[in-house]
Amino acid sequence: MTTLDAIALEVLWSRLLSVTNEQQAALMRTAFSTVVRESQDLACGVFDTAGNMVAQSETGTPGHINAMATCMRHFMAAYPESTLEPGDVLITNDPWMTAGQINDITLVTPIFRDGKVVAYFANTCHMVDIGGRILSAEAREVYEEGLYIPITKLFQHGERNEELFKIIKGNVRTPREVEGDLYAMASCNDVGGAQLLEFMREFDLNSIDPLASAIIERSEAATRAAIERLPDGTYENEMWSDGFETPVLLKAKVTIDGSNLTVD
Repeated sequence: MTTLDAIALEVLWSRLLSVTNEQQAALMRTAFSTVVRESQDLACGVFDTAGNMVAQSETGTPGHINAMATCMRHFMAAYPESTLEPGDVLITNDPWMTAGQINDITLVTPIFRDGKVVAYFANTCHMVDIGGRILSAEAREVYEEGLYIPITKLFQHGERNEELFKIIKGNVRTPREVEGDLYAMASCNDVGGAQLLEFMREFDLNSIDPLASAIIERSEAATRAAIERLPDGTYENEMWSDGFETPVLLKAKVTIDGSNLTVD
């Protein structure tokens, strides 16, 4: 890809956003649970081959989107490109790697073109049930919160992992809804992947990585410009959260130095 001018970048960027919006629309139309279908407790996005989020659907849950933006490196470390093939779908609900709680499951699908991975599609959804204690705030350790799924293959070469599906369905109170949502999550990644490959053919792109770099550079420049308009200094504040058994005091200190912003 040659250097992009502002108009070309905007056209391609907007098209990528429409791809992720179509991904989310497919997810919501096919999901079994109202948590996903109506509450939109979800996030959808596309990533370049380095694992950087390039575009995200325009609605959904910010907490899921922010966590999903940093989770791809864990999937890529567990399953490098050499271990993947078309039809593979990866899954985890590791709260230290993805969305922060056991109920939130992330699915990742590598998209292949001419035998090589050209992108990854991912989505995170809140499962209506994941086993464990019903009132998860009462849990004293993560094992009480529900079924933990390490990064593994939910589908391999297009075939479902029957043993993993048995384990998941055997540990949740609503197996039909959970299984249906998992299929919806996998299907919406396929929809996004098909749209992306059509996008690449239409604009004669061999890779989206140069476009991803341009998007990230433009986003960083815009963010830094906004920070620079704020006066330098250190700002502190605190607030109380109700907590579960006792209130919790939350404190934050924000330091602005030129185009840099640090939160402690």
